[in-house]
Amino acid sequence: MDIKQDPLHSSDANSDETPHEKSTTLHIDDIPAFRNGSVSKAEKMKAVDELIARPDVTLESFAHLDIKKILRKIDLRLIPMLTLLYLLSFLDRGNIGNAKIEGLAEDLNLTGAQYNWCLTAFFFTYCAFEVPSNMLLKKLRPSIWLPSIMVAWGIVMTLMGIVQNYHGLLIARIFLGVAEAGLFPGVVYYNTMWYCRYEVQVRQAIFFSAASVAGAFSGLLAYGISFMDGVGGLEGWRWIFILEGMVTVLVAIAAFFTLYDFPETASFLTPEERAFVAYRLRYDGQDSGTDSSMRVAQNERRDWKFVKAAFLDWQIWLNIVVYWGYVCPLYGISLFLPTIIRELGYKSTTAQLLTVPIYVTASVITVLVAWIADKKRHRSSFIVVGLFFQLIGFVMCISTNSAAVTYAGIFIAACAIYQCQPSNVTWLSNNLAGSYKRAVGMGLQISVGNLAGAYASNFYRSTDSPRYRLGHGLEIGFVCCGIIAALIQIFSYKRINAKRAAQIERKEHNGYTPEELSDLGDKAMTFKRSGRLKTDRTSTPDIRRRKADYI
Repeated sequence: MDIKQDPLHSSDANSDETPHEKSTTLHIDDIPAFRNGSVSKAEKMKAVDELIARPDVTLESFAHLDIKKILRKIDLRLIPMLTLLYLLSFLDRGNIGNAKIEGLAEDLNLTGAQYNWCLTAFFFTYCAFEVPSNMLLKKLRPSIWLPSIMVAWGIVMTLMGIVQNYHGLLIARIFLGVAEAGLFPGVVYYNTMWYCRYEVQVRQAIFFSAASVAGAFSGLLAYGISFMDGVGGLEGWRWIFILEGMVTVLVAIAAFFTLYDFPETASFLTPEERAFVAYRLRYDGQDSGTDSSMRVAQNERRDWKFVKAAFLDWQIWLNIVVYWGYVCPLYGISLFLPTIIRELGYKSTTAQLLTVPIYVTASVITVLVAWIADKKRHRSSFIVVGLFFQLIGFVMCISTNSAAVTYAGIFIAACAIYQCQPSNVTWLSNNLAGSYKRAVGMGLQISVGNLAGAYASNFYRSTDSPRYRLGHGLEIGFVCCGIIAALIQIFSYKRINAKRAAQIERKEHNGYTPEELSDLGDKAMTFKRSGRLKTDRTSTPDIRRRKADYI
């Protein structure tokens, strides 16, 4: 069968280059590790690694496989459960905002400062444990690690429903941060182990849209659960914590049996499909015509030097400022939206319901933007535009006394905020080469980036109600910093790509072996920022072919 598309990226056209050697026709059944279903997962992974490293194995070896069909199979097995996990995660960390307007602060005799400290404490442990958790995910099995931490936070959430004072709530929030720390960075990184660079954002968006759906569910659930006030002698806000925590534990138990580890061991894929998916990911970014002797594989080696490289990489720290630009408003809205709406003059039940259309619309926009971004192979413009719309929304909030205009401003800001997250985490992951560095780098981005949640927890003080101009003003400041950082990152990538294109033109890459280039990762001159790896020494790569690749 002729290849109609570049199988590495299902939306690409074939490369214009001529293959340098004839590929072999695979006979998967001749490999014992594939034929024998009783061998261990480690043996299967080793067999796949050995197969795809063979010089006679190229993309043409898998030409008879349907990439769209394979991606659909992966999507159906992974995305629904991952989305449900994150929905419950965001629901459990943010439901304290719903509990507050149902009487939590009054029943526990919390001052405004104490309530804000309970919000802030979550982020200290949440941020501290994200990088270690991602390193453990890389080493351990995702199908065990992710459900385990979910059971832990489900138990903490359930017990939060029986706290009796400020100190009990504070301790519960601290442990909730420890337990939840590994989920978001873990799943974001986990997706990059299954999907190529220009397939992953729409999947990240579907997964992350659970955050906005959680916001909608949170309001609806809180509205319904509030009618349980007095059942079992417990206040309605306690039932919010107890019921949502119990649901989390039940879903976590199901996740032990429904999550998969890696493509190389996925039981729902055929042996050939497992090898094909692993091949695409290992050589993600190369043209199908690249000489197999010159292929540069993604570095999969565990080495502490990659941890050090991630912590010293300027692009990660600059991108964290971009991250703050939308995550600070995200947490400000998710934690305080019901309170802000109530202070505009609506009663508690109406305030809960008015949060729903905001989150539903944000969810739809998030997935739509991600689909377009993957099609266009473009990230940064969507981030910058999203930040500008956040700016417009918060300016509307701070400059008016009208409840309707404030609600409209929050609506605009929220819809812009949620689409930025999958765009930005995908943008950075596209520009980190080497599996271990990517795991640490993404964990670092998300952990330090989520410190913005600690800041945002203290922006909306009860003394500033009902207009909360200080909180809206601080959000504007962070959004502006995010815009500036994003523009600096864009122009830096342009400059780096231009320099590397000139080096390629001078054939400076001829002085390196593929192994050396692989070890250099995203520092190699053949690595184009968010573009293709090009290592064919017999032809000059067309660096200009897709101008959007660098961003």
